Amino acid sequence: MKLTILGATGSIGISTLDVVARHPDRFEVVALTGHRQVEVLAEQCRRVRPACAVVGSAADAQRLAQLLKAAGLRTEVLYGADALVQVASLPEVDAVMAAIVGAAGLPPTLAAARAGKRVLLANKEALVMAGAVFMAEARRAGALLLPIDSEHNAIFQSMPYNYAGDMARGGVRRILLTASGGPFRTTPLDVLTTVTPEQAVAHPNWSMGRKISVDSATMMNKGLEVIEARWLFNAPADRIEVVIHPQSVIHSLVDYEDGSVLAQLGNPDMRTPIAHALAWPERIDSGVAPLDLFAVGRLNFERPDLARFPCLDLAYRALRAEGNAAAVLNAANEVAVEAFLDRRLPFLGIADLIAATLDAVPQAAVPDLAAVLEADRQARETAQKVLARQAAKPA
Repeated sequence: MKLTILGATGSIGISTLDVVARHPDRFEVVALTGHRQVEVLAEQCRRVRPACAVVGSAADAQRLAQLLKAAGLRTEVLYGADALVQVASLPEVDAVMAAIVGAAGLPPTLAAARAGKRVLLANKEALVMAGAVFMAEARRAGALLLPIDSEHNAIFQSMPYNYAGDMARGGVRRILLTASGGPFRTTPLDVLTTVTPEQAVAHPNWSMGRKISVDSATMMNKGLEVIEARWLFNAPADRIEVVIHPQSVIHSLVDYEDGSVLAQLGNPDMRTPIAHALAWPERIDSGVAPLDLFAVGRLNFERPDLARFPCLDLAYRALRAEGNAAAVLNAANEVAVEAFLDRRLPFLGIADLIAATLDAVPQAAVPDLAAVLEADRQARETAQKVLARQAAKPA
C-alpha cells in the first residue's frame, strides 16, 4: 500500500511512521508533509525516502531541500496549500493519513476523498466544518473513510457489519463516546480561573499536541467528536452520549436495542487505531503492549458536568443548529485556544469567546466548500474582534 502522510511531524504522523516501519513489506511512503518542523521532516525523509515532501513556506522549502540534498536524497520539495492538495490526490497513492490539525487540513483531506482514496481520518475538523459536503464527496468518489480518533475507531469496530449509517437497520440505540475528563476533571472550579497553558497541556493519559491537549482540558475535543460522529455514523445529536471514563481503557461503546453494549478496549496509544485503519479489514502488530486488565483493576464512569465543561454544551448547540454553526464553533475555538496558549486569554475565557462568536455570526447554509471556508473566515474575524474588545477592557 502506498501512502501520503499529511501532518507527518505531529503526534499522529510520528505514530503512523512507527507502525509503517514495523511492516516494510506492506507499506511504502510516497509523500510526507510538515508545516514548520523542517529538521524533523528532513529526518523522516532520510528514514522513509519519499518521492515528495511538503512544507508551509518557500523559505522552509529551501531549507528542507538543502538538508535533503546534503543527505543524498532526490525527494521533490514542494510548499503551500496547493501542494498539500496535490500530494493528497496523487494517482499512485492508495491511502492518505489525514493528520493536519485544524481547518488547514480540510482542503487536502477533501481532495483525498474526492480522489477516491482510503482516507485515514485523524483531522476531525474536516467533518466538523464540512460534514455534509465531505460525506457527499466521499460517497460520490467511492472513498473509504476509516476513523483514526480512538473513540470513532472504537465505534467503527463495535458497529454491526450491516450498519451502513442506518441505526434502525443496525439495531443501534446509542453511540457512547468516552472521555477521560482531562487534567481538570476534579479540579475545584474556582481554581480553573488561574489555569496555565503548561497545566492544560499535561494530559493524564494521552500524549498529544498542544492544541488537542487544550481541547481535551476544555472537553471541546469531545464536542468536536460528537459532531464528527454525527456524520461518520449518521447519528442524530440525541443518540450520541458522552461518558467520562478516567482510565481511558474503553475507547467508546455502541448500545444496541436488544440490551447489548459492545465496547473496544485497549491501552491509550494511537498506534492501535492507526494500525487498524492501515490494515483493515486485517489486523497487524501496532507495537502497543497488550492490555493488562488486572493492572487496570477497575473502570469508572461519570456524567460530564456542563458547568465545568461548557465547551461540550456549545458543541451540542452548534450541532443542533446545523448550517454554518459547527464551522463557526471550530474556528472560534482555534482562535481561543491559540490566544490561551499565547497567554492572551484566560482558560475560562475560551468558552466565553466561542459563545460570543456563535452569537455574533449569522446562521447560514453551507452547500459547498466555498461556503464552509467563508463561514470559517467570518468566524475567525469575529472571534479576533471579540478578543480585541476583551483585551481592551480595564483589568
